[in-house]
Amino acid sequence: MLSTSPALDALIAEFSRLPGIGRKTAQRLALFILKQSKTDVERMATALLDLKERVRTCSVCWNITEDDPCTICTSTKRDHHIICVVEESNDVFAIEKTNEFRGLYHVLGGRLSPLDGIGPDDLAIHPLLGRAGNGVEEIILAMNPNVEGEATTLYLSKLLSPLGVTVTRIARGIPIGSDLEFADNATISRALEGRMRI
Repeated sequence: MLSTSPALDALIAEFSRLPGIGRKTAQRLALFILKQSKTDVERMATALLDLKERVRTCSVCWNITEDDPCTICTSTKRDHHIICVVEESNDVFAIEKTNEFRGLYHVLGGRLSPLDGIGPDDLAIHPLLGRAGNGVEEIILAMNPNVEGEATTLYLSKLLSPLGVTVTRIARGIPIGSDLEFADNATISRALEGRMRI
C-alpha cells in the first residue's frame, strides 16, 4: 500500500488497536482528526491523558472512578445490603441507565475463561468475599449469558452460598419486541424458569 505520511500511518495503526475498529474505520478516524483544528486535537489529546492520570478503580467495588471510594459506594441513597456483581464497568453503566437498581456494585474485571488463561486469581473475587460478610443480605450475579458467564456464576454461587448471604441471578428470557418462534431453546427454557406472577 502506498504511504504518503508516516504520521498518518502511525495514527491509523493506533486506532486499529481499538476494539471493534478495523483498518478502514481507523483510516476514516485518522483522516477526520487530520481535518480538525489543532485546538480540537489538543483538547482530545488532553482528555486522553487526563483519563489515564485521573481514572482508577474504586478500592471497594472495583468500578472505575476518580474518587476513591466511588460515589456509588459512598452514596447514602443506595441500599448497602444488596450488591450486584458484574463482569466489567460497562455493565454498571448499562444497569444504571435503567434507573431500576439502587444497590451497590462489584466489578470482577472479567470472567472465568480457562482457555484464555483467566482464572479466579485474575478476577476481583477475594474482595467480593470480604464484602459479603459486612451486612450484605443479597448478592445478585449479573454475568453475561455465555459459557464463561455461566461458569463464573456457578463458581461464585458455590463460594458465596455458605457465607449466609442470599445469592440470586438476573433473569434471562425473551427480549421485548421479539417472537417466540425465533428464540432458541435455551432462551425459552430460561424464560419459563424465570417466570413471575402478574
